[in-house]
Amino acid sequence: MKKLLWLSIVLGLCWACEKEKPVEEVATIVEAPKIEEAYGFILNDFNVVRDTVRNGDTFGVIMDNHHVPAAKVYSAVEAVKDSFDVRRINSGKPYVVLNSKDSLNTAQVFIYENSKIEYTVVDLRDSIAKAYHGRKPLTVVEKTAFGVINSSLSEALDEAGISPVMTDKLASIYAWTINFFALQKGDRFKVVYTERYINDSIPAGIDEVKAAYFEHKGTPLLAFSFVENKDLGLDYYDEEANNLRRAFLKSPIRFNYRISSRYNLRRRITYYGNQVRPHRGTDFAAPVGTPIIATADGTVTESTRRGGNGKYVKIKHNSTYSTQYLHMKAQNVKVGDFVRQGDVIGWVGMTGNTGGPHVCYRFWKNGEQVDPFKQDLPASKPLADSLRPQYFEYIKPLKEQLDCIIF
Repeated sequence: MKKLLWLSIVLGLCWACEKEKPVEEVATIVEAPKIEEAYGFILNDFNVVRDTVRNGDTFGVIMDNHHVPAAKVYSAVEAVKDSFDVRRINSGKPYVVLNSKDSLNTAQVFIYENSKIEYTVVDLRDSIAKAYHGRKPLTVVEKTAFGVINSSLSEALDEAGISPVMTDKLASIYAWTINFFALQKGDRFKVVYTERYINDSIPAGIDEVKAAYFEHKGTPLLAFSFVENKDLGLDYYDEEANNLRRAFLKSPIRFNYRISSRYNLRRRITYYGNQVRPHRGTDFAAPVGTPIIATADGTVTESTRRGGNGKYVKIKHNSTYSTQYLHMKAQNVKVGDFVRQGDVIGWVGMTGNTGGPHVCYRFWKNGEQVDPFKQDLPASKPLADSLRPQYFEYIKPLKEQLDCIIF
């Protein structure tokens, strides 16, 4: 009996102690929502809709789908027409609509992505809409790469994990020193280049080739980018400061062409019933839409359509030389534009008198049309003597980088 009494007392004390023990509180941590910013807006403040322009879409259709009244769409189009032509939104281009977070879910901002980097904003929040252009933040990263050609340059670049854009870059740099239609197995290359990234992660294309080494038929050819004239941009020079560009390129088309007819003052032309008619140009046959490039620096003096020439561009290069490019599908320049050698000035077409897609390339020397392939054309000037010490100091580390790239 005494044992039972003692046991009940002990149990009672334990229960009392347990009852008096404070209850531990568990803290609940609530994380603040992550702030997401893009295009200069805090996206958390809107209902964000990302989409792509489809066939048949117009600015008005898109705005109607996002509950913007027709009257406001019209006034917005009028208000921004000097900054942004809403009729030019293209199928396949991405866009973003920032809608209000209320029950109406009405579009407040329309953002059209002109390219991977550039975009246009149409802000509808005020009584008068406004439009402006912006660029996504870019990071430029320096890279090195190399490759050996077994079948083609493009395949070698692909194996090295380099954008195919590098093909055009190298072809442009070495346009006068290497025939890229006659590359050989075993030819090899090294490059030091920069690549652009959006938000540090999304590739946005090659920015600049800073240095290149191309070994063709066992002969190494070095190239280094350098700006001699800020107004003209960078050029490429070899290790002795000689400009790699010549005054004129051999062809107004870089790839995928054949010469279908040469300069010939006694040529018989099928189009005119096989009559003998002087052909004062060189025809470069290529598929419709192939880019046509300026063969030298100069100023556009004509960009129009006329008779048998079709759509064409004429460029004055200096007091001695001019060139003309006929039968274009469309021009990419206007009168007064200054173009650099290699700039795209139009696209191959069949306008005017032509039996197939090509560009007729005409060449003037001292006001007379001549055969460009029979001219002793000047080379570009070497780097100015005053800039040579700066240039040689600049290329030292680039040469070391190229030397450190092992095939």
